[in-house]
Amino acid sequence: MCRSLEHLPITCLERAKELKARFGSFLLKQELNMGLSHKTDKLTLEDREKWSQSFHDLLAHKEGLCAFRAFLSSEYSEENIAFYLACEDYKNTKPSSKLCSKARKIYEEFICTDAPREVNLDHETKTITSRNVENPTFTCFKIAQSKIYTLMEKDCYPRFLKSTVYQELIAQHAGQTTHG
Repeated sequence: MCRSLEHLPITCLERAKELKARFGSFLLKQELNMGLSHKTDKLTLEDREKWSQSFHDLLAHKEGLCAFRAFLSSEYSEENIAFYLACEDYKNTKPSSKLCSKARKIYEEFICTDAPREVNLDHETKTITSRNVENPTFTCFKIAQSKIYTLMEKDCYPRFLKSTVYQELIAQHAGQTTHG
């Protein structure tokens, strides 16, 4: 489908991107309202402030992960967190006889050329990961996962902290403390 878009005039592509961004923003707010509205009572300001101090703390907190994932969706880079979480799940695979099929599925979904949710990895990392998947172990995605984690931590996370998503979560708490 995407390959046919390159034949459209540039103005159509720009308009489509603009509409996609607006629609994505609307969906993001809906997802956050549905996903966090009933949970914000339990969500303390301390929790939210920890998110601004540590990317690890953000991902370790269920609501933080939900907010970050929604933010990435609004930026059309949700595949990064999806890949990271798939790797986390993969490391906990039991029985180990399922490693091969799970590794192949992750590789085909996120890493191989023309993968439907391809993550941004350099050629060397893709090559190493491809070799690792041929004889999968619990650590076959370690390098690729580490690169995506670093990408999110250094690039996406700072933008998340400046985003309206995060700012609205902080403001929600401020409203709760003044009204309740």
